[in-house]
Amino acid sequence: MSENHEGASHHNEAAAHHDLAAKHHREAARHYEAGDHEKAGHHAHIAHGHSLHAAHHAEEASKHHAHEHGH
Repeated sequence: MSENHEGASHHNEAAAHHDLAAKHHREAARHYEAGDHEKAGHHAHIAHGHSLHAAHHAEEASKHHAHEHGH
């Protein structure tokens, strides 16, 4: 992977994890509305994990940018 693609890759990974987090937040909301708090909590926890992965990749993209352009 070239240096230019590394930053793009991290941004794409962050976006994918944000999408997955949103999906699980919607599932959590649906289960809360139905009164199934156990399933809601399960999906909320998964959403949080994806949010952490997204933040990690966003941070890596920022580090890459600083390394390449932060003279």
